[in-house]
Amino acid sequence: MSRVLIVGAGLTGSLCACLLRRELQSSVHITVWDKARGAGGRMSTSRPPDSVCQSADLGAQYISATAAYAQSHHSLYSELLSSGVLCPLDGLIEGLQQRDDVRDYVTPRGMSSLVKHFLSESGADLLLEHHVTGLYRRGASWEVHRKQGDSETFDAVVLTMPVPQILQLQGDVGEMLSVSQREQLDRVEYSSRFALALFFPPDVVFSFDWTARYVSDNSVIRYIAADSRKRHADSGGPSLVVHTSVQFGVDHLEQDKDDVQPIILQELHKLLPGLPQPISIKCQKWRYSQVITCVPDAPGHMTVLDRPLLVAAGDAFVHSNFDGCVESALSTLSVFKASL
Repeated sequence: MSRVLIVGAGLTGSLCACLLRRELQSSVHITVWDKARGAGGRMSTSRPPDSVCQSADLGAQYISATAAYAQSHHSLYSELLSSGVLCPLDGLIEGLQQRDDVRDYVTPRGMSSLVKHFLSESGADLLLEHHVTGLYRRGASWEVHRKQGDSETFDAVVLTMPVPQILQLQGDVGEMLSVSQREQLDRVEYSSRFALALFFPPDVVFSFDWTARYVSDNSVIRYIAADSRKRHADSGGPSLVVHTSVQFGVDHLEQDKDDVQPIILQELHKLLPGLPQPISIKCQKWRYSQVITCVPDAPGHMTVLDRPLLVAAGDAFVHSNFDGCVESALSTLSVFKASL
């Protein structure tokens, strides 16, 4: 049995774990490490301190499937729809250009439920607050170091964290990269943004009729969503999600989020005057939000070393959406099937 470590409990990592289990079954022992306190990555769902309020998606908001991907990834979409993880988005989204060949979906239990579904299907050992700091080649294995705790040895490793974090790893990874691979990874660029979740008492009813709204005439705010309405959540207090513009994220990236939050709230009240007072607010800084420039030719993954196997994967190797992560996981699976 091969011991496989997947670094990152986001969409690509969880789907890699699920596909490896389904294809290779008992021939692999799968472990997933993530530095955060919960699974989800950029598909995180935040819960307020007070349980009377609904949760809110601070990262990805909904899934848009083109006709081509709906066909090529039909089995996954069918699985998620039949299990209730996905359902069609039927609310009004202001400012979204209509696309005849695209169908939009939401997650009734929050975006993190997608990740949790695949992790559950994988049967992987999920270990949170495991921050990987370095990889060292030890013969036919990888010795993986983390911030706190002992190192562990694995036969194969998949890295699904953002590319800059891969390049910051200590150990032998940098030496294993060819000049061409290093150049390709150095060219990967991400957008940055802030996200705000506002949680309201159960008796609050929003005065606007839209589910989400794209804002084009504000330098700070790009997107607002009545998150609980979007997901058809009918119990508990409503939640509102705000995403800033990319330029605002770039301009304030190195500031503390507690200093940025009042600026976002000031602009929000200009756009939605009379907005009720929330019970609580959570601010999230996404240093690595969406991929602007991916690895050339979008191969889906990068094999850093064949023996012992080390693969880098994620949306940086395809494109930033659900189907991009699916494509990356599928291409990573093909490498494992050939190797193991």
